[in-house]
Amino acid sequence: MENNIFQLQFAIDTFYFLVCGALVMWMAAGFSMLEAGLVRSKNTTEILTKNVTLFAISCTAYMVIGYYFMYGGGVFLDGIVGGDTLVADKLKVSAENGFGSDSASYSDASDFFFQVVFVATAMSIVSGAVAERMKLWAFMAFAVVMTGFIYPIEGSWTWGSKPVFGMFSLGDDFGFSDFAGSGIVHLAGAAAALAGVILLGARKGKYAADGRVNAIPGANLPLATLGTFILWMGWFGFNGGSVLKLSNIEAANSVAMVFLNTNAAAAGGVIAATIVARIMFGKADLTMALNGALAGLVAITAEPSTPSALEATLIGAAGGVIVVFSIVGLDKLKIDDPVGAISVHGTVGMWGLLAVPLTNGDTTFGGQLVGLITIFVWVFVASFVAWFVIKMVMGIRVSEEEEYEGLDIAECGMEAYPEFTGSKGSGI
Repeated sequence: MENNIFQLQFAIDTFYFLVCGALVMWMAAGFSMLEAGLVRSKNTTEILTKNVTLFAISCTAYMVIGYYFMYGGGVFLDGIVGGDTLVADKLKVSAENGFGSDSASYSDASDFFFQVVFVATAMSIVSGAVAERMKLWAFMAFAVVMTGFIYPIEGSWTWGSKPVFGMFSLGDDFGFSDFAGSGIVHLAGAAAALAGVILLGARKGKYAADGRVNAIPGANLPLATLGTFILWMGWFGFNGGSVLKLSNIEAANSVAMVFLNTNAAAAGGVIAATIVARIMFGKADLTMALNGALAGLVAITAEPSTPSALEATLIGAAGGVIVVFSIVGLDKLKIDDPVGAISVHGTVGMWGLLAVPLTNGDTTFGGQLVGLITIFVWVFVASFVAWFVIKMVMGIRVSEEEEYEGLDIAECGMEAYPEFTGSKGSGI
């Protein structure tokens, strides 16, 4: 009887894990729509191509080698097709430890699927920051390195059970905690993007010689808004799935609280960013509101289970304030990020990590700071080297003429809106 109950528990937890993974996969659509809405129409096809290909590359590179670096083998070396044996082993472990133990109650294949969509999310962050001037194939080459090596290495120091290269475990050695990836996923993606942007340079016309910052509006704000809501929805799988199970009372209550806090933080981020934008610019800036929602989500991702709903709202609101100032600040430094990805996922990702001890008494600011610095330094330096090598080998930036014409034609040979823009339409 007890074994039958555990088999039901195992099935429920595995199904929950897979559904949450599917929600996170759906965030790829959110990034695609958000970025397509915030770039100019002449670069739409290329940004969509990047998002489709980066997802495929991420899944393949992580399967072939990335998961090995992050978890010391596991699903790939043992064989995903060996799932029946793995399930049997888990049932045996549970029987030995007793029903309701802390042993994992989901299949290794579902764990791999949940992990691989996180990898793709980290790479999606890079896509928007380098938009409108990067060579498509240079971006794809970096995606292989990022998802097959750079991200898995820092993942092994944080979430992995067998840190590679004889390195430390940030959790065991320093008490670092990152529930669903404010640092491990979001800060990592932003650090990789920052390295690329520094080597890439700004878009032509973005910064005037006299120091003025010229706004380059996105082509489709309804699409960007749709992308934000898709990301908001997908985040319930991102944070909720990180509870890892659902099939007992404690886990179910934790999942419910994580969902509640995830939503509350996003709402707080929107409100705060909109108010700050109104004070600073005299208008309610939609793009700041959208980035405020994402900032709230990033901020709560490091610890969505311990705050109260009000605390989560305030953590998200702080993220909404921070993201506005960060976007403006990076522009003053002439770091050109068309979609605000470095600010949303990087600057606010740092805030999310440092906010953990405010509600989780088992963590310290010192431990969180060590983890933050380790993740940023490793990913930034490794990414800078990778970008530099790619730049030397094949170049990373399109020509000035191709940038003016638009990457849709230069890189993909087709326009997203041929009847309205470009050579066949009335727009430019």
